[in-house]
Amino acid sequence: MFTIASLWIPFTIIASLGQVARNAMQRSLTGPLGTWGATNIRFLFGFPFSLVFFAVIILATGDRVGWPVMAFWPWLLLGALSQIFATGLMLAAMNERSFVVTTAYLKTEAIQTAIFGFVFLGDHLTVLRVVAILIATAGVVVTALRPGATRELGSLRPIMFGLVAAAAFALSAVGFRGAIIVVPDVSFVTAASYALAWSLFVQTAILSVYLLLREPAILRNILRLWRPSMLAGFAGAAASQFWFLAFALTAAANVRTLALVEVLFAQAVAYYSFKQSPSARELAGVALIVAGVALLVAA
Repeated sequence: MFTIASLWIPFTIIASLGQVARNAMQRSLTGPLGTWGATNIRFLFGFPFSLVFFAVIILATGDRVGWPVMAFWPWLLLGALSQIFATGLMLAAMNERSFVVTTAYLKTEAIQTAIFGFVFLGDHLTVLRVVAILIATAGVVVTALRPGATRELGSLRPIMFGLVAAAAFALSAVGFRGAIIVVPDVSFVTAASYALAWSLFVQTAILSVYLLLREPAILRNILRLWRPSMLAGFAGAAASQFWFLAFALTAAANVRTLALVEVLFAQAVAYYSFKQSPSARELAGVALIVAGVALLVAA
């Protein structure tokens, strides 16, 4: 039976499923909107839904919130800006010959989140949870690396892209958790929703101004495709709502490690939808992920 403190587990799983759905919707819009246009959809169309979520939660809880305290802004900006920067690095990685190797290094995010969470927030992780993070991360790396990719492990460029992008995603998770826990005198649900609404506002403003100055036609196309964009925005806002709820309850490293179950979802889709049978290497990687996640939840 779940306690309030353990609700981060179902919250993270729901968020992972929502993120898979959002990614699929965004992918279908990349052609007409370009990569940055499709990326902005999660912010531009997700922001109104975050306000709806926040209003419903305020009505349900009766919490009262005001203007953010000064300590809130550094954490929020760290999370929001790091997430945009990490996305940019991922876009650059897509043009790399060693994209698979880059992706493998990107999966060190959980380990780096544990380090940053300890340094900046004092998040405590038991020895068992550290071991669980290492096992699950190893499983994802084994699953991501394709035959022949190991020949390029010594290339500095894919290593840097992957490690720096992972660091940026890790900092975004730590920043969001930091923003949530400094919201005073409200429930964790309200604090998470409050931080999410402000985060999406900041990210929407930054990317929309960028597109307005550099690619105004993309903004017009986004508005023209408002129906599919609205659905993707809702999926993104819903997924983010559960990410933030999970960050409110436990160390960001726990959340990002459990989020590696996305790899299992992807394997299941590949098998059942496309009849792609996993290789022995992929099965070994999945086994490590399952073992690491099981240890994390049990610890």
